[in-house]
Amino acid sequence: MRKIGEVTVRRPKGWGRDGHERLDSVREYVLAHGSAVPAELAERFDVSIMTIHRDLLELERQGVVRRFRGGVTSQPSAVFESNVAYRLKAMQVEKDAIAVHARRSIEPGMAVLLDDSTTCLALARHLQGIDPLTVVTNQLGILDIISQMEGLRMIGLGGEYDPRYNSFVGMACVTAAESLRVEIAFVSAYGVLGEHAYHQEQQIVSGKRAMLACAERKVLLIDHSKLGRRALHQVCELSLFDMVVVDDGAAPEALRELDRWKVRYEVAATGRVRSNKGHSQSSVPREEEAH
Repeated sequence: MRKIGEVTVRRPKGWGRDGHERLDSVREYVLAHGSAVPAELAERFDVSIMTIHRDLLELERQGVVRRFRGGVTSQPSAVFESNVAYRLKAMQVEKDAIAVHARRSIEPGMAVLLDDSTTCLALARHLQGIDPLTVVTNQLGILDIISQMEGLRMIGLGGEYDPRYNSFVGMACVTAAESLRVEIAFVSAYGVLGEHAYHQEQQIVSGKRAMLACAERKVLLIDHSKLGRRALHQVCELSLFDMVVVDDGAAPEALRELDRWKVRYEVAATGRVRSNKGHSQSSVPREEEAH
């Protein structure tokens, strides 16, 4: 089922049998359900078992699934987490809470930069009504969202299109970011460990650094699953950020680690009931850390 404008189009059972469209749908189905068996997938997409096995072999090659006797499970590896299809479905409640919290720092008349993260994509959905506002981004999905909002001006950072991130990357993107000046840059990262933020892709790191350099204020948006993990490349020290926003699923020891490095952070409330009482009720930092 696909929505085009205000019209919902229902596709027949066997749509897209011979193209990438079916493969994308198989990927999304396994992601949503966590596991699947070939017979189930063959019936759902109205194709042969042999066709499904070929699809699953390709998804295994991409790092999307792990095959076992009788079926497959989703494979949330570091390689796969770079795939935007996976990241769009991961930690949705947490990302939306972070987005709502981050929106409070945006005022009419500002120019803000959103990187190509899915957390910034969530933030873009909440920008309607902040008028006037200029939004700078290299993420195609964000450009699409902003283009449908009245009173918002958008500037796209060019470069080579990377389908894994649905964004534009490379030296052209870096050069474009270096030519601008914005009030706030909102970025995310693959992980945070110790006093650094990390990402696994070198060309993404260079883009993030250029985006941070063009901003008067710098805000890191990370869901709690990213605390305590690293990747190949350091993006920057956490001390570079004026604020880090994390959701209330963060474990107390993870927040203590941020305290240890004197990181200024705020905790966004998801509305979920937590068993850890140390931070479940808070949506703002401690008084001495308030921005």
